[in-house]
Amino acid sequence: MISLLIVEDQSVLRKGIVKIFKDCGYFVDDAEDGETAVEMLNDRIYDIVVTDLKLPNMSGMDVLVHVKSVNPDTEVLVMTAYGTVENAIEAMKLGAFDFLQKPFGIDELEMRVNKVVQQGKPLKKVDHTKPKSNAVFQFHDFIGVSDSIGKVLDTVRKVAPSKSNVLITGETGTGKELIAGLIHNNSPRANNNFVKVNCAALPENLLESELFGHEKGAFTGAIERRTGRFEQANNGTILLDEIADMSSMIQAKILRVLQEREFERVGGSQTIKVDVRIIAATNKDIDEERKKGHFRDDLFYRLNVVSVHIPPLRERIEDILPLSEYFLSRNIKEMGKGIKEFSEQALDALMHHDWAGNVRELENILERAVLLCEGDYIDPEDLNLHAGTRESGGVITTPQSKLDLKNLEKEALLEALRKTDFVQKDAAELLGISKRVIHYKIKQFGVKHPKWKKNK
Repeated sequence: MISLLIVEDQSVLRKGIVKIFKDCGYFVDDAEDGETAVEMLNDRIYDIVVTDLKLPNMSGMDVLVHVKSVNPDTEVLVMTAYGTVENAIEAMKLGAFDFLQKPFGIDELEMRVNKVVQQGKPLKKVDHTKPKSNAVFQFHDFIGVSDSIGKVLDTVRKVAPSKSNVLITGETGTGKELIAGLIHNNSPRANNNFVKVNCAALPENLLESELFGHEKGAFTGAIERRTGRFEQANNGTILLDEIADMSSMIQAKILRVLQEREFERVGGSQTIKVDVRIIAATNKDIDEERKKGHFRDDLFYRLNVVSVHIPPLRERIEDILPLSEYFLSRNIKEMGKGIKEFSEQALDALMHHDWAGNVRELENILERAVLLCEGDYIDPEDLNLHAGTRESGGVITTPQSKLDLKNLEKEALLEALRKTDFVQKDAAELLGISKRVIHYKIKQFGVKHPKWKKNK
């Protein structure tokens, strides 16, 4: 059964949404403010969270950040009467699945929730008392044919069966979390929990509670005891992502866990013993952070027993084609499109793009391309690669032509339509224009979509 958490301070609206989705067969909980929602999220993993942006004490953005830190697989729908394009962009950057502006119809919310379910986004709920199901690749599933990725996988094969701590470095979007999961899945701890924590997503006081748990009454809002992530990962593996963003105080506590294998919950006196393998990851130059005094030398040496560096995609261009073909095939299947393959020009554009966002950027661009493509082949126009391109000598060049305002306007229109599932009324609200104007723009730019019957 799919589980939902509805976070809304308006009681009538909240109860109405709860009733609708319970009648549809969902398991539904509700919270009237952000603090209550966070407590509930600490005790249970939900498939989907629907949260208002404007809440008492803690904003919906804070709830979104917390959701993604405790369970990145949970999808979040953000709703607000105070929405702007900036709010939508910020929510999407923080990991929101979709964005709704009030007032909206219940049928519209149902459609958005059903879209999450139909795309297979919600994963099986995690019971932290049992081994956790891991959505990561085995070696034969990992996509990459370059020598550099081959060396990374060779190192992972050697280190996975050991108890050694591992430090994974690499730019954002290179696949650090996948490598961490690969290490865990091929270790003697594979049948126990693999727990992931984004150390940059929470302020110091919340991160401490997140990692080590807290006792009832430890601070305002601590209405009951909470088990921390280290306890949840006992006999398993914990991934400390973006570890270079930790404060010195948290670093000292992590060092103690590494040395003594013990800690106390926030506000508690009981010493808790754990056996946890730590995998740390960062996109920063950790040596530079040490020189600046931002990262402890003793913690670095404890973590850096084995170092794995994942090179950026622009340095392993041999991997671009197999990754592109994989993402194309996956998106065609998920969206039910009849696209055959890339055009020659599209392949050339993919191979010469800089990929500043690495594999994650490639994945997102191909999802968008498949969504918007109306022909049999993915063309350069579908890819919309406006960023710098790479020449054969490795030099990055930026197009020197003047900005085309008409193209920018068209791209803004397409982006708004995509984010609103091609509901023209919602796209108009997101752009801050009238229905008449958006109808004119759609006709002006020749935009079509299968769900618009008049365009068929």
